[in-house]
Amino acid sequence: MEIARIDEAFGRWDELLALILASFAYMDGVIDPPSSAHRLTLASLARKAGDEIAFAAIENGTLAGCVFCKPEPGFLYIGKLAIAPASQGKGIGRRLLAVAEGVARENGLPVLRLETRIELTANHATFARWGFAKTAENSHPGFTRITSIEMQKRLT
Repeated sequence: MEIARIDEAFGRWDELLALILASFAYMDGVIDPPSSAHRLTLASLARKAGDEIAFAAIENGTLAGCVFCKPEPGFLYIGKLAIAPASQGKGIGRRLLAVAEGVARENGLPVLRLETRIELTANHATFARWGFAKTAENSHPGFTRITSIEMQKRLT
């Protein structure tokens, strides 16, 4: 498997958008509000990749996963960590997070930060196994209940 930087020369935006939507599809009807993945377009995805630091996992020429990293003061925010349904359980998420840890270290950022929906308890458990701990509970605008949790991983 190859991990490649997603940049302006990437050129596989259709595949990347399809990967993210397929990876997040299991959330439909489970989380409220719906995933922001539904608001992505080819143009907004390309802009996102330009504004952030993004990587794709490529397995036998096929996009198997991706991660978007955004430097913030004191943190590297991890977003749109997506693994193709057929590629889940193969360690691709761990490999992409290892790349993100390298980005954080290169940028002098000691902590990875991510958000996951409150309903996705299996994701909470996976991130906990990967060294993340819950640090906050949040509500999306317009909601009075908790809709997501923040998790962080301190790098050593």
